[in-house]
Amino acid sequence: MSTFRDNLLAGTTAFVAGGTSGINLGIAKRFAELGAKVAVAGRDPDKAARAAEDIGAGALGLSGDVRDYAAIRAVMERAAGELGPMDIVISGAAGNFLAPVLGMSANAFRTVVDIDLNGTFNVFRGCHDLLNRPGASLIAISAGQAVNASALQAHACAAKAGINQLIRVLALEWGPEVRVNGISPGPIADTEGMKRLAPDAATRQAHYDRIAMKRWGRIEEVAESAVFLCSPAAGYITGTILDCDGGSQIGDASRGDLARGMA
Repeated sequence: MSTFRDNLLAGTTAFVAGGTSGINLGIAKRFAELGAKVAVAGRDPDKAARAAEDIGAGALGLSGDVRDYAAIRAVMERAAGELGPMDIVISGAAGNFLAPVLGMSANAFRTVVDIDLNGTFNVFRGCHDLLNRPGASLIAISAGQAVNASALQAHACAAKAGINQLIRVLALEWGPEVRVNGISPGPIADTEGMKRLAPDAATRQAHYDRIAMKRWGRIEEVAESAVFLCSPAAGYITGTILDCDGGSQIGDASRGDLARGMA
């Protein structure tokens, strides 16, 4: 059973940067299922074309690098020209890897900040005059590293913290015509992020033990969160980062197991 009514997003146009794989592709698919016209963008043109075919419903698959303002602006102009003014824009392009600060080059740090933080700025700054205003909704994909420092994640922590503050600033500057929010996913099954950040059984178990809901999240659940934030039900929500994480960011749920054993 669907959480939302059929055709909830009919008549809208959605642009998903980084929408060629993983969570962002899942969001794009869900938007299309609910009636939106969808364009996805990524650096690899073949991957973008395959993603559009996977989404169906006449989706556009476009090639552009979020680190290059002129390039991503041109991609968004094309999307708006073919599909109409944008009602929804998702900025989800991201890069990550595990590395200590002393084992990370300045270029490696810069690369993640460029993709995540500068990329989000470029997408949101570049889309503003292409939006269907008032009523447009922007969402950036953040992460728990924005608020919870993590060893081996200096680059991601810095970039995602910047994204959270950018969300809040844009909400202040662009309201009431545009709502700007974020989603902070927790450990989500079958994603590249899980493969990179939890590459072995011991690390996966350590992450799992911390989750209050005692299961991995699903891409579909993040997509449903995105639909909610873009829907009329969230019409008074802006400048907010929604945690879709099973409680993994509020503390260590493994202590909850200990508490239940003592009750």
